[in-house]
Amino acid sequence: MLAYYFDMALRNIRRNGTLSALMVLAIAVGIGASMTTLTVMHLLARDPLPGRSARLFYPQVNPTPKGYEGGDEPPDVMDYRSAMDLWRAGRADRQTLIVDSQLRVTAPDARTPPLMGQMLSTTADFFPMFDVPFLYGSGWSADDDAKQAHVAVISFDTNRRLFGGANSVGRTVRLRDTSVRIVGVLDTWRPSPLFYDVAAGRFAHGDTADFYGKVQDVMTPLSTGLQINDGHFQQFDCWALAPVPGHLQEAPCVWVKLWVQLDTPARVAAYRDFLAGYAAQQKALGRYEVAEGTRLRSLMAWLDYNGVVPSDVQLQTNLAFAFLAICLFNATGLLLANFLRRSGEIGVRRALGATRQAIFVQCFVEAGVIGAFGGFGGWLLTLAGLWLVRQQPVAYADMAHIDVAMFAVTFLLAILSSLLAGCFPALRASRVPPALQLKTLG
Repeated sequence: MLAYYFDMALRNIRRNGTLSALMVLAIAVGIGASMTTLTVMHLLARDPLPGRSARLFYPQVNPTPKGYEGGDEPPDVMDYRSAMDLWRAGRADRQTLIVDSQLRVTAPDARTPPLMGQMLSTTADFFPMFDVPFLYGSGWSADDDAKQAHVAVISFDTNRRLFGGANSVGRTVRLRDTSVRIVGVLDTWRPSPLFYDVAAGRFAHGDTADFYGKVQDVMTPLSTGLQINDGHFQQFDCWALAPVPGHLQEAPCVWVKLWVQLDTPARVAAYRDFLAGYAAQQKALGRYEVAEGTRLRSLMAWLDYNGVVPSDVQLQTNLAFAFLAICLFNATGLLLANFLRRSGEIGVRRALGATRQAIFVQCFVEAGVIGAFGGFGGWLLTLAGLWLVRQQPVAYADMAHIDVAMFAVTFLLAILSSLLAGCFPALRASRVPPALQLKTLG
């Protein structure tokens, strides 16, 4: 019976070509607009480390004086001493410190111009904690951290620009005026967002697109990075002058990020207690004025707290779905007009024994077929919309591609939307009085 209804739907669509085309267009435009923005939202809001994010946490303490900016929340990053104290305590299953800066990168034995690159200074656990993929070589060891080893890991793009993509492990690059040996080359790694570098997103006046840029060009042990680029790291916030200008390790500034991996709920609870105990100890020593307010957020909670999805994307998504609702109202009106135009035909079928349920199902199937055509058109418009997004000057533009899941959602949303739009018209058509229509035909 469904095959018969499907055949009837195709016949009716062909017979009412102009009206059917308008219905398909209304659904396609609404689906295209909503799925373009929803796809971008899906790409920006997804879990950057599925299966691992629940074990990664971002600790916070508050070394700032009372009444300093920030309200009830501690700073997003730590001062150097606090971060080093917590890291050296070794209370986590894994832990890593992170700071970044900009510097000149050159390859003495390669005929390539120098580049201004981003350097990430971190510790050895960074790579296994965040499941970082390597094309060549590997990360450095904890012993390299302790010895201030002059080693580095470079990104896939940096390796391509400096060495043409060849295996550069063992070769030398110069960071400012210091030579370091390459021990690893990253594979094409593009976490979305750059979760390990997220901070102060909620203070960025809606502009959090920088969290979707590419990974840093070069990575070094933290101790080595401090030696090479001391005084050039970006301070997040300061509340007094540094005792020695340019030496951030002693400065009253927050600028260091700490991530910890805690593999069990018991370890999470223990680390939370350790964090509170450390803050209380520092207050007793007179270094902290406030012991309360420590935080330990999971990776996804930290991203949510910082509002990493740009506000303009959220607004565009809301507007697109409002536009989809308008398109559905238009489609509903067109379907109603289409079905009521066939009142005489429906009356004859009712008089010949067709039930209201049969009429309703036939009209419902026709709405679904129109939705399928609209879904195909919506998919084409979504591809066009994503192409336009990729032309925009934003950090996440090159990531705007539809995946299998969103491809399926596009068609499902189109069919569900058309069925929803067809409910009232199908119900109205099924209630056409057959006697009145037959009398009119006579």
